[in-house]
Amino acid sequence: MKKTTDPHFVICLDSAGYNVSLVPRKLYELLPDPVSSARGLYRIVDESGEGYCYPTSLFIPAVLPKQTEERLRSVG
Repeated sequence: MKKTTDPHFVICLDSAGYNVSLVPRKLYELLPDPVSSARGLYRIVDESGEGYCYPTSLFIPAVLPKQTEERLRSVG
């Protein structure tokens, strides 16, 4: 079985240029978007409530236990 290294959640480190859309230190769930990923972008649901793409350099992957990820996805 192939193990994936793609993160499911990321933490915003810097909202530079996106102060209205992103909150530093906030956890964001990644939305699947292979095209954006190939271009160095993460698609997330930002503070507007819509899915937008942002440079991966603004985030770090959040490595969470599987049970925590499942609980987070069931909220909201």
